[in-house]
Amino acid sequence: MILPIVAYGDPVLKAEGVEIDKDYEGLKELIDNMWETMYNAHGVGLAAPQIGKSIRIFIVDASPFAEDDEDGEPDPKAAGLDGFKKVFINPIIEEETGEEWSFQEGCLSIPTIREDVFRKEKITITYFDENFKFHEESYDGYAARIIQHEYDHVDGILFTDHLSTLKKKLLTKKLANISKGIVDIDYRMKFPVTKRKR
Repeated sequence: MILPIVAYGDPVLKAEGVEIDKDYEGLKELIDNMWETMYNAHGVGLAAPQIGKSIRIFIVDASPFAEDDEDGEPDPKAAGLDGFKKVFINPIIEEETGEEWSFQEGCLSIPTIREDVFRKEKITITYFDENFKFHEESYDGYAARIIQHEYDHVDGILFTDHLSTLKKKLLTKKLANISKGIVDIDYRMKFPVTKRKR
């Protein structure tokens, strides 16, 4: 089932998610719905707060990044992303290392806005998958970037929180309009100011 994605300004996006256990009611259905919702909106990641649930779970499908760039050259930051599709439950980023690098990020909850965000290049993360099997893994490049972005969501952090005060000020009107539903989108959203769906 395609769920409405919660728009910027809804308090659920600023709340820290709580951990869940393997007996969480409707977990499999929730994950299935998250995949369907994410693909319908052409996203590469989706966190539970974005569908209105303050729990620590997010999904990632980074395979679109595996495609070669315009000049046909493989991007080293995209290495290993072909078929990279994972569910992260109760994740903990144990370590972030390496140089900070900039990349233009967007968010399904903040449509039409893309800004450069600096993040560390490597991470080590522990998490449970959809079968509640425990993993400890390290990632770099775009995989690390997407995971860091989604991980922020379960901590109540948005990519706009990483921007400078001046940049945030310049985006104030656009962000307010998104909250009110004054935005051009082609997927279902729920807007906090109007409390209407579209």
